[in-house]
Amino acid sequence: MADIIKKATRESYGEALAELADKYENLYVFDADLAAATKTGVFKKKYPERFFDCGIAEANMMGVAAGMAATGKIPFASTFAMFAAGRAYEIVRNSIGYPHLNVKIGATHAGISVGEDGATHQCNEDIALMRTIPGMTIINPADDVEARAAVEAAILHDGPVYLRFGRLAAPIFNDRETYKFELGKGIKLTDGDDIAIIATGLMVSEALAAAEELKKDGINARVINIHTIKPIDKDIILEAAKDTGLLLTVEEHSVIGGLGSAVSDVVTESLPTKVIKIGVNDEFGHSGPAVDLLKEFGLSSENIVKTAKKALGK
Repeated sequence: MADIIKKATRESYGEALAELADKYENLYVFDADLAAATKTGVFKKKYPERFFDCGIAEANMMGVAAGMAATGKIPFASTFAMFAAGRAYEIVRNSIGYPHLNVKIGATHAGISVGEDGATHQCNEDIALMRTIPGMTIINPADDVEARAAVEAAILHDGPVYLRFGRLAAPIFNDRETYKFELGKGIKLTDGDDIAIIATGLMVSEALAAAEELKKDGINARVINIHTIKPIDKDIILEAAKDTGLLLTVEEHSVIGGLGSAVSDVVTESLPTKVIKIGVNDEFGHSGPAVDLLKEFGLSSENIVKTAKKALGK
């Protein structure tokens, strides 16, 4: 495990924008005075004429991005998830979602792993908020390779997209040479018929680690990476429900309205199956080192193992 390379998906986001700008001349980037943190500063340095800092005025930035999209450009509006999905929600809903404009929202610093910034900046509600907007596509990449691919997939998709990126460095487990991103399609990472662990974002690597531990005790866990929360891959979820009869969802997000809720919606409608959710319970976070907070809130491979064993009666 010592040779595993880690990288924050927010860094992948900034680098991908700069790399793709030559290929997509209609690509423009907006930020709200956080270019150093969101890593859009990488794009700014390379293409200053296609970068606009809107200042600490996130709602206005979304409106300006909507206007640019209406002219045929492909704008990426970037800020922290708390401000993109929270503070600017009404503008995103009415000025981007309602007219179905081609705006891409690059939301960084999502979830508990924002760490020391504390509860006011730890956005554990953004997926839930964005899921309620008709026509909004939601992508939550798990590592550097997936994040870069997600950015290009968002560019190619016609319509609003919410991309969720993290502050904390995440293990890179995908192979750039062989990885293929398909919007709206989950990825089965391991086989197993005892239980299916369905994870997204930062929690995918934790789910893989948990599956390895469970295997030592004779438990075969299927691990599924759901990088696209909306539209969600119903087929891969229903297949897992049919084969295992037990689903465990893991997300760095509230257990209300996120991945767990989306998976529950799928099986409730088509194949009633027990779903256990691991995520942030109905509570706010607090300031602290990111790694410690993840463990405290049960967002770790250890807790996934413990929860899976309990669900299986072992």
